[in-house]
Amino acid sequence: MTFLKSKAALWSLALVIPLLAGAAIFAFLGANPLEAYSVMFAGAFGSFARFSEVLVKASALTLTGLAVILAARMNLWNIGCEGQLVMGGVFATAVALWYGTVLPAPVLVPLLFLAGALGGAAWASGPAWLRSRLGVSEIITTLLLNYVAIALMEHLYFGPWRDPAGFGFPGTAMFADAATLPRFPGTRVHPGLLAGLFGAGLLAWVLAKTRWGYELTVMGLGPKAAEYAGMNAARRGLWVLILSGAIAGIAGMAEVTAIHHRLQQGLSVGYGYDGVIVACLARLKPGFAPIGAVALAAVLVGGEYLQTRMRLPSAASLVIEAALLLSLLWLQTRSEKR
Repeated sequence: MTFLKSKAALWSLALVIPLLAGAAIFAFLGANPLEAYSVMFAGAFGSFARFSEVLVKASALTLTGLAVILAARMNLWNIGCEGQLVMGGVFATAVALWYGTVLPAPVLVPLLFLAGALGGAAWASGPAWLRSRLGVSEIITTLLLNYVAIALMEHLYFGPWRDPAGFGFPGTAMFADAATLPRFPGTRVHPGLLAGLFGAGLLAWVLAKTRWGYELTVMGLGPKAAEYAGMNAARRGLWVLILSGAIAGIAGMAEVTAIHHRLQQGLSVGYGYDGVIVACLARLKPGFAPIGAVALAAVLVGGEYLQTRMRLPSAASLVIEAALLLSLLWLQTRSEKR
């Protein structure tokens, strides 16, 4: 069909199908779909305060999206961003608890960023080594390690790191002021947003303008040709996955130091998995990752507002999210066949 050969038509279909799926769910729940979408839009963009919450979620989503994009450009699929985000938060918490009252903020903040990146990188290093040395699928190993990371985090804030003055509440002690990232006035928006924007620009430049980025793209498009040309795809894949984990780890660091100010339940809410959707929305182009992150964050924030205004389950937004992912995967598969 001529219609389906148009790129614009394919993109339109990929975006309309999730909206139709959401409308069907709203109608099934007894709500007017147009009214529901209007409430969702108002919830995300109706005021500066609500839009600032979109930016808060977009901060983490941009970083996890970039982590997925970096690996995917080499035809590697890092599904473990959730666990790497958690471990970034755990490592940053260790630094905040041990040095928060000892070191000044100008020294501590860079240490927190470094600890977050180190935590994510460390968690990705196992799957990266297994992939490069034994050829084990990184999809399986990174995915399974998500559950291990969450269990380890819960053990820490339920057990040895639990705040003794917390009246039994499962969580660590609050961080010292020097170990928290500042927020923009009147909002919860934090420097993680700037880190995501900077990372998107830097990664786009590296992939487009440097030899390292060119070789990475070549290895992703034609691994056998790259090996024939003398490129070591196994070693490059090892470091790409580790760097991907480091980016996701910074997202976890920003969540605990700028949002929660402690390690507690609520750190693992799916931002790592949502990074896959952001990467698909951005068409694996780092420069578009912030836009994809804002779009997905708007759906999530709008879904939460829908729950309070129309008494509809916020899980309805998850249906739209899942339909969006399936549509984008269909779009990618169709594009590859052309």
